[in-house]
Amino acid sequence: MNTADLGLPVDVPSTALFTDQYELTMLQAALRAGTAERRSVFEVFTRRLPNGRRYGVVAGTGRVLDAVENFRFDEGVLGFLRERGIVGEETLDWLAGYRFSGDIWGYPEGEVYFPGSPILRVEGSFAECVLLETVVLSILNHDSAIAAAASRMSSAAGDRPLIEMGARRTHELSAVAAARAAYVGGFASTSDLAAGFRYGIPTVGTSAHAFTLLHDRERDAFRAQVDSMGRGTTLLVDTYDVTEAVRTAVEVAGPELGAVRIDSGDLLLVAHRVRQQLDELGAVNTKIIVTSDLDEYAIASLAAAPVDAYGVGTQLVTGSGYPTASMVYKLVARAESADPAAPLVPVAKKSSGGKMSVGGRKWAARRLDEYGVAEAEVIGTGPVPRELADRQLLVQLVKGGHVVAREPLDVPRRRHAAARAGLPLSATQLSRGEPVIPTEYLHGEAGS
Repeated sequence: MNTADLGLPVDVPSTALFTDQYELTMLQAALRAGTAERRSVFEVFTRRLPNGRRYGVVAGTGRVLDAVENFRFDEGVLGFLRERGIVGEETLDWLAGYRFSGDIWGYPEGEVYFPGSPILRVEGSFAECVLLETVVLSILNHDSAIAAAASRMSSAAGDRPLIEMGARRTHELSAVAAARAAYVGGFASTSDLAAGFRYGIPTVGTSAHAFTLLHDRERDAFRAQVDSMGRGTTLLVDTYDVTEAVRTAVEVAGPELGAVRIDSGDLLLVAHRVRQQLDELGAVNTKIIVTSDLDEYAIASLAAAPVDAYGVGTQLVTGSGYPTASMVYKLVARAESADPAAPLVPVAKKSSGGKMSVGGRKWAARRLDEYGVAEAEVIGTGPVPRELADRQLLVQLVKGGHVVAREPLDVPRRRHAAARAGLPLSATQLSRGEPVIPTEYLHGEAGS
């Protein structure tokens, strides 16, 4: 079953209004000026990583492809624009037939990136490319921020699995996207059923404190859950007294009890005590799962604790302090006329204040050292040096308006693990630092 075809409330009839008004007013002015059909190149990049982060993670690419395919101005959308007087009839007529027909190249989902990396390159007429700016940035900024936090957490967790549990800490639709991005970044499962249904992510979950409080005795709650879900279930043991709860849990489920979950207290201390108690009771194979406002630092602090899995919510879905990747979508090259044969010329923002951009259609490659470890992100315009030809990072995602690179979610998940493993060892340090490899620029022609 292809769950993406079934639809959910996470899907919408059109993504065309996931945009800012000025995209449409720019379109209208360009149509009147005769410049709307000039061939153009837009690029998505970030000028800097979040403070102290050593690499970024590309996530949301698959959702971008869905959004581009679904960017349609149906009668309801056109009626809204007409009623509000946002654009005139000539522009509405143009929008009625809108279909993106250009090309999109980008870093494959799951790849790492650095300041200046051309994460996405959108090529086509100015009119059709400019309209995609807001929805593209909305997806990539959110999902890449979540994936970066997930990557840091999964690195800190090592071989111990991570469960995404943040649905109740964010918008209901953002929760689905966050679960997807977390899976790309290394999480093993999610508690959010919509994410499981939409993207095929493994789902987990047993009970909350409310279930224990519903019953007259903790033992009754445990018995009801075991009777329903079997001895391999996970019992929540910190509603009242942890020591008494662990004893009761093993008495009810026996040594075959799957796991206990601890959601409060000094997790390091409690985990050691619970492990000792479980072993003494003969439940040597019962696992310990910890939750309770974890982030990558808390996970790292539990590395020596007898913990088998982590559940993470708030800090994950908020990017662990950085809820956006600060990506921008900039015009970097455009033709001098609407003639399809007109050559591209580089353009760039030159203002002061740290918001300058580099003109020209870019390529990107990652140079490796003699040990096969990344040593530089090389970005350039014009011809690609021969020694970097087989290290190029951008792949074609859309060709002539048709998606050509859709892939199962497990593919970017594995890609990210490999990309992170190819970075210097310091990439996984949680202490603040500079990007783990430098960005180098090679300037040539804008390209045609």
